[in-house]
Amino acid sequence: MNTINSIALRAGYMPAIIAFCTFLLLLTGCGEKKPEFRSVDITGAEYAKDFALPDVNGQTKTMADFKGKAVVLFFGFAQCPDVCPTTMAEIASVKKSLGKDGEKVTAVFVTVDPERDTPQVLKAYMESFDPSFTALRGTPEQTAALAKYFKIYYKKVEGKSPTSYTIDHTAAGFVYDPQGKLRLYTRYGMGAQALAEDLKILLR
Repeated sequence: MNTINSIALRAGYMPAIIAFCTFLLLLTGCGEKKPEFRSVDITGAEYAKDFALPDVNGQTKTMADFKGKAVVLFFGFAQCPDVCPTTMAEIASVKKSLGKDGEKVTAVFVTVDPERDTPQVLKAYMESFDPSFTALRGTPEQTAALAKYFKIYYKKVEGKSPTSYTIDHTAAGFVYDPQGKLRLYTRYGMGAQALAEDLKILLR
């Protein structure tokens, strides 16, 4: 008799259990789908959250100065023969390809060569890609500290003369959403189309 009652009780609870499980599945299905970025999603990372360096006019800039825009930040130097100009040109190209939304995109270029990259040099360098882009130039000590915080590698490679050196550096960028939050790590060579697709997602 007890066995029969036990079976009856379990049978009575089954519809409620099924209904509850279905409800949980529906909640999961209604959750926000994680964006499928082409770049590496580093949302929530405990580094590269902000910066504070002078621009070419000597005014200290932080991420707060770019609120409302998606920012692509890149470490490099003006005499870089390939990686830096290619990257900056791609960002400029992406900005144009986005049409009106391109007004919400900008680039921040942090020089790892403050010795040769004077404010005048950096201003001309930015203008060759997009006059609205921002170049930042700190002291050697500030540059080293920020590069460490961003986990960026750079090293001076001596040339034939004291001023003909080059610099090996990490060829990657950091992308921030319009709220100023770090979201993506971009690899060099991923291409303008991939970056454009990622920025479209961040600008939605």
